[in-house]
This record gives sequence, C-alpha cells and structure tokens, in this order.
Amino acid sequence: MEEAKSIKSGTTTVGIVFKEGVILAAEKKATMGYLVATKEDVKIVEVMPHIAMTQAGMVGDVQALTRYLSAECKLYELRNRKRIPVKSAASLLANILYGGRWSFFPYMVQLILAGYDEEGPNLFILHPDGSKLEEKKFFSTGSGSPMAFGVLEVLYKEGLSLDECKKIAVKAVKAAVERDIGSGGKGIDVAIIDKEGFRLMKKAEVEKILEKLD
Repeated sequence: MEEAKSIKSGTTTVGIVFKEGVILAAEKKATMGYLVATKEDVKIVEVMPHIAMTQAGMVGDVQALTRYLSAECKLYELRNRKRIPVKSAASLLANILYGGRWSFFPYMVQLILAGYDEEGPNLFILHPDGSKLEEKKFFSTGSGSPMAFGVLEVLYKEGLSLDECKKIAVKAVKAAVERDIGSGGKGIDVAIIDKEGFRLMKKAEVEKILEKLD
C-alpha cells in the first residue's frame, strides 16, 4: 500500500462540455519522487458505462476511490433498477472524500468526474476536502493546468462540435506537456462520454490530431 501511495503524477487533465457530451483528456506520465515511474499511465478511468473520472494526485488513492465508487454505483443500480445519475455519483464521491479528511491520511487527489445521463452532459470537480463544484464549460487539474487553462480560455466557445472539442482538448494537454515538468509520457489519452456511453479514442486518431497541431 505504501508503495502504491508513493507513486503520483504531476499530471494534466482536461474536461470539456459540449452539447452532446463531455470530452476528457490527459497525458500519461506518473512519477515517484524524481523518478519517472511510468510513461504509459492511463489517467482516465471508466467508473460506469456512462461515467468516467480523471486522476491527479496519488495513484493509490485514485485507484482505491475508483473501486469504491464503482462498487457503490453498481449497488445503486441493483437496488433501484436504473443507472445512477451523474450528480448522485459526484455527491457520493464528495461524501467519501469528506469522510477521509478526518483520517490520518486523507485522499490526496483532485478529480474530474464526468458523465452523460437523462439530464445531458455533466462535469464535476472534486477536491480532497470533499468539496464538489459543477462546471458548465471546461476545467483542468494537475500541475500543468495553468498552461491548459490558457488554451481553453482562448479557444472555448458555446456550440462547439465533438471534433472541435477533441482538437481543443488535445491542444490544451499538449501545451502543458511542453511546459510542465510533471506532465509528459507517451502520447495523450482522450475519452468521449455521450449518449452512446464511455469510449477511449484510438491512439492513431489522437496522433493524427497531434500531427496537425505541429
């Protein structure tokens, strides 16, 4: 457990809301002190078929929270015979984080939880103290977020298409990778959550977007 908690990520993660869904993007480097633990960390995880979460912070904490939240969401579905609303999943995660703040080691994470349900696309930001904030446009977490925010503030506008959001998300993460020492790794992961559910973009599709940005 201590070994898992020692692995962390400087991280850059991005979430963008568009009319038909949500885009999540993240780079892939995880560090252990001054050592690069892996260049292929997947920082976008599926919680449920319609909900996903990005990780920034201690990898062990994020993995434990993902398992916990996923199990609770499945129990909700079994008891209520319907999918858990994204807002309810975010509130549940906020309560878990709030409960952890009183322990000797609270969860050291900053999370983006996003999904798509009957109300449409949802994007929530959660902090170690249990606070939960809903974002209607975009957000970024991690050490590379100042660079990513610079791109998002300039390029985001109402009515963006899916393809436009893909390009902006990749460009925002790429900007952070180029300037933030804690961000990097082999490529960028991009996920889409819409009425069809959660899916990761193929590596070749993301690389094609990157080539056009160079």
